[in-house]
Amino acid sequence: MSPVQTPIARFYRLIPDACPPQRADRSALGTLPTRASRHCDAVTSAAGFGWWLYPPCGIRLLWDGTDILWQCDALPAWMPLAPAAQYPHQSARFDAAAPAALQGCSPPFLTALPEPGAVQIWTGFLVRSAPGWGLLIRAPANLPAAGGYEQWEGIIEAEAWFGPVFSNLRLTRTDRPVVLQADRPLVQVQPLPQIAYAEATLRRAAHVPDLAGLTAADWADYDAAIAAPNADPTRPPGSYAATVRRRRRAPCPWTGPERGSGTDRGIVGIDAAQQERVGERAIAIP
Repeated sequence: MSPVQTPIARFYRLIPDACPPQRADRSALGTLPTRASRHCDAVTSAAGFGWWLYPPCGIRLLWDGTDILWQCDALPAWMPLAPAAQYPHQSARFDAAAPAALQGCSPPFLTALPEPGAVQIWTGFLVRSAPGWGLLIRAPANLPAAGGYEQWEGIIEAEAWFGPVFSNLRLTRTDRPVVLQADRPLVQVQPLPQIAYAEATLRRAAHVPDLAGLTAADWADYDAAIAAPNADPTRPPGSYAATVRRRRRAPCPWTGPERGSGTDRGIVGIDAAQQERVGERAIAIP
């Protein structure tokens, strides 16, 4: 498998009811305003950046301020989450497939965390990332949440840690259940080059303290980007979107081929042996 075809993220489904990963939708399932979908590339790029994972079934969570109760489509009776629960019949499926030494080690489906109202939900997937890449696990971008909870975000480096993809939620209401639907994305998994969040990178920010610090080139760029377009009554909408789309025709610095060369540059900073470790067989996520 060539480096460009090598998966950046490989998802392993352990719960058969879980929906396969899907490319995040640039329209946020049609919830974005029409004007944003057509003309705001910043919003649509954020919405479409990454892959969606869903709850493996519909889930209801009820927090009374102290304890958490739960139910799901397969188990309609309310049950206390004390402190964890397996997905229905998943332990037996896991043990039937796992080596003897790993039987009894199926990841829990739901876990009540020590913090008040906090619960961890497993998507039913394990994940492995390509060398040099991290994965940001977060709430779906620009997609309205169901309400009654907040999600923590985290970055995992799954080239060295092969484990479950889960989301940590903080329940924020006690008067009625929080409902998570199986057909609504629970998390968005976004690939990040590890250099993007490295300490050396994060130290490379600059600060211009006042207007006097803007140079002639800065003023000229501001005029070209903001003042001149807004002074033109004939300017078509979406000029920024058109500009960045043209720029995207250039090769990706991480995985793209040289422009016009037809050659395969691979993944910057990753040798062929590392690329081969990511795996030889994968189902592409359209």
